Order: sequence, then structure tokens, then C-alpha cells
Amino acid sequence: MKKMIALLTAVSMTAASLAACGSQTAETTGAAETEAAETEEAAAKTEAEETEAQGETEAEAVASDLDKLVFTYVTSPLNVPSIVEKDQGIFADTFGDMGISVEYAEITSGADQTQALASGDVQVLYAVGATSVILSAANGADIKVVDMYSRSPGAFCLYSKDESLTSPESLAGKTIAGPVGTNLHELLAAYLATADMTIDDVDYVNMSIPDALAGLEGGSLDVAMLAGPTAYQAEQAGYHLVADGEGLIDADIAVAVTGAFYEEHPEIVAKLVEAQEKIASFMAENEEETMEIVANTLDLDVQAVKDMYKDYDFSIEVTDKDREGFRKTADFMLESDMIETMPDLDSLFLELQ
Repeated sequence: MKKMIALLTAVSMTAASLAACGSQTAETTGAAETEAAETEEAAAKTEAEETEAQGETEAEAVASDLDKLVFTYVTSPLNVPSIVEKDQGIFADTFGDMGISVEYAEITSGADQTQALASGDVQVLYAVGATSVILSAANGADIKVVDMYSRSPGAFCLYSKDESLTSPESLAGKTIAGPVGTNLHELLAAYLATADMTIDDVDYVNMSIPDALAGLEGGSLDVAMLAGPTAYQAEQAGYHLVADGEGLIDADIAVAVTGAFYEEHPEIVAKLVEAQEKIASFMAENEEETMEIVANTLDLDVQAVKDMYKDYDFSIEVTDKDREGFRKTADFMLESDMIETMPDLDSLFLELQ
């Protein structure tokens, strides 16, 4: 009887052990199957999300009804972001993903730039002076500032061969040449104003920057209004610096579109800002390469580019100082009769969402 009981006990324990093993195996198998199912579901979800995102991007391009974007391309005086962008194809990559091609319009005149924007020949003014923006707005055109391109007061200069020209008063009656309606024009007016003088107190001639340098070299001008590489050339030639823009002007350069364009294509403007951030990152992370790219484009020595580069602030953020700079420029233009009425400067800047 004792042997029989022992045998039955052993059989029962074996059966229980086998049942436990079977239960653990089933649980392990079930867990593995659940994990596999969850992984497959996650993969399917990710693929669906990517497909949806791609569909949304394509839908945006279609919704914007755009197959082409035209940007202004201006390299002078030292427009590093424009040069880097085109060299690296950043706009082409950014908007190519939306099925939109990119083209460039080399328009150097601010007046011609704003006219091209108004006509629709150009969609983005990538580097336009504050004076041009304000003049366009004052004339009733639909123009809005997206963000900033640069500030470079030290890059705008008055040069002379006459080292006795050391004050605004010494410029009275002198022949001074440079482009009207520009940062240089504002610089001359601001410099003269420090001595309660105006443009009327000098013999001012409207002339392009290269022609002004040639006139100074040829002796037909007393003072040339120069910027960027031409100012650097004058410095290297040993000409006398009468004044630069530090403390006198802000030399604000902006990025602009029409208000209607932003209302119709906010996603394009958002992508534009993203692209500008990519340009800024490239410039910061590849400084030596950036200097070489600019030097090759402008046919300058790398050291010359480095020397000039320090005068520029290429931050795209619109600050209170930038807004005040626009106001100072507008005041100058109003006092100089370049505009008849003051535009609404507060509404000039887009409030990006």
C-alpha cells in the first residue's frame, strides 16, 4: 500500500511539473506573438504616418498652386547668405521637396526689385534695403518684411584723397557722389546732420558705386560713397576714410514678399525661414569653406573676405533695434522728401505663425 501511495504521488508531481512547463511555454509563445504583432502594428503606423506626411507636403504644393519660385540674387556688397545658398542649392533642395523649382533674378536696383515683386515676376526679395521697402510701402505697394538679412553699418563709407576732410563742415561745397535712395545716401545725410547741415550744403551727384570709385580715382570727385569690396579697395589703396556708418545708420537689409503672397502661401514662407536657418547653420559650422565660396564668387582674396565679413551681422531675427532702424530710415526719407507720407511701419513686418 505504501509503495502504491508513493507511486501515485510521484506521478502527480510529474504531471504538475509538466503542466507548469506547458503553461510557461504557452505564456512565452503568447508574449512573443503579442510583441511581434505590436512591432508589426508600429511599423505599419510609422509607414502610414510617413505616407500621410508626404501626402500633406504634396497637397501643400498643389494647394499653393506654385510650380516655380523666383528669388532676387544680389551678391554686393558682401551678401554671404545669397552666395552660400546658391552654391549649396539650399533653396532648390527645400522647395524641390514640394515639387517647386527655384529660379534667380539678378536685380541690383532696389526700385527695380520692388517693382518686380509688385508685378509678380519675383516672389521673394532675398536682400532688399530698408529704404527700398519703405519707399515701396509709402507709394502704396503691398510689401511685407519676412525677417532680416543683414546689418552692416561699418561696411558703408565715405572715402576721399583729401586728408583734410575730417568733419561735416569740411565737406561744404564738395562734390560727393554715390547712389541715391540707399544706405550710403542715408549715411551722408546723417553725417552732415551732426553739424546741422543737409545734402543741400554739398554738391551731391547720383552715381553708382563703381562709377563713384572711378571718379575718385580720376580726380573728378572730392568724396566717393562706397560699400563692400569697393570700400575695401579704397582702403587698400590708402584713401582717406572720412566716415563710416557706425553710430550713424543701421544699414538694415531685409527679406520681403507681398502680403497677398503670405496670405495665399504661408507654408512657403515658413519653408523660406527654415531654409534661411539652414544657410545660417552652414555659415556657422563651415566658416573657412564659406569664406572660400564667397572669395571665389566675388573674385577676391580669402583674407579680404574675412576682413570685410567682421562688419556684418547676418542674424535673421527681427529685433526691436531693427524696427527702430527702419523708423530712423523712414524719418530720414521723409525729411529728405524721398517719401511724402510715413507708411505704417508697425504693419510692415509679418507676424509669422
